[in-house]
Amino acid sequence: MSEMAQKNSRLLGLDLARYLAFIGMVIVNFKIAMGAEEGNGLLSHLTGALEGRAAASFVVLAGIGLGLAGQKGLDQTIGVTIKRALFLLVLGLLNMTIFDADILHYYAVYFLFGVLLLPLGNRALIAWIIGLNLAFVVMILSLDYDAGWDWSDYTYRGFWTPVGFLRNLFFNGWHPVIPWLGFLLFGIVLSRWPLVARGRQIALMLGGLAALFLAEALSGALVPIFAAEDPELVDLVTTQPVPPMPLYTLAGLGAASFLVGACLLLAGPLQRIGVLQYLVPAGRQTLTLYIAHILIGMGVLEAFGLLGGQSVGAALLAAGVFCAAATLYAVLWARRFKRGPIEAVMRRLAG
Repeated sequence: MSEMAQKNSRLLGLDLARYLAFIGMVIVNFKIAMGAEEGNGLLSHLTGALEGRAAASFVVLAGIGLGLAGQKGLDQTIGVTIKRALFLLVLGLLNMTIFDADILHYYAVYFLFGVLLLPLGNRALIAWIIGLNLAFVVMILSLDYDAGWDWSDYTYRGFWTPVGFLRNLFFNGWHPVIPWLGFLLFGIVLSRWPLVARGRQIALMLGGLAALFLAEALSGALVPIFAAEDPELVDLVTTQPVPPMPLYTLAGLGAASFLVGACLLLAGPLQRIGVLQYLVPAGRQTLTLYIAHILIGMGVLEAFGLLGGQSVGAALLAAGVFCAAATLYAVLWARRFKRGPIEAVMRRLAG
């Protein structure tokens, strides 16, 4: 395989991974918005496994993209990334006025820190990942994680105040910079791997599964022990995304590694049988589709009175319909335009 063909296969595999992570994110958000979080059935467990994993995979993929861009020219990458981060910050804060679980304004800060740390070597970046997780443990043991939250309806009081905003952004928001920045840094580390090598793709899959299994096994063994000492300590050893403890980070990194490795491995075969061309366009405009799943997807759910009190099956059906429509739209859009609407605006404004 030529160098150009290898590069194309790698990029298509990453686009496929973004597409699948987007589907997972829609399922999670529709499930929460439709009030379908209760239940112990198979569908509930399967969709529960996506919570925090899909979003973490997105951030890892963003880190891979940042790392690949940095390899083309660090100075230009820093300037463009800072401008795009400011664009995402504004867009995210606007989105926060209608969707409390926005991730875009967190992304903006991940990118700002990530591009500043981009010149570091892999060992230093891994040290940062470990340090971020240790720092979060110290913070949760010394600060009030519940500050600002009303967990009965997932509202956050004081978000628009300086103290509340910074506390939410760095500590107890949905995707706090500490430790979530670690996912972006891990993506930068992966970008320096020879991702086109089949052996590395398989290693990513197997290593990811091993990390995911280890995190869940450790959590399963430690939860009863901590519960016997003090039920409030159980949160320290879960793999749930709220609060994002070290075992959650390990599980998220494992899930992301498996997804990236599998998509890189499958991109070639799927392209040869003519399937990939229908999936990649949506993976290339996930920013547009992220906003669309809030404005259009949840807007339709609200219009039909489906926000709250629904089943997991109904949430999956709604997510499936939206993702199918989004996939079809992206294919048709890509026939005339190179980028999605919001991606084109961001490129025009930020380079």
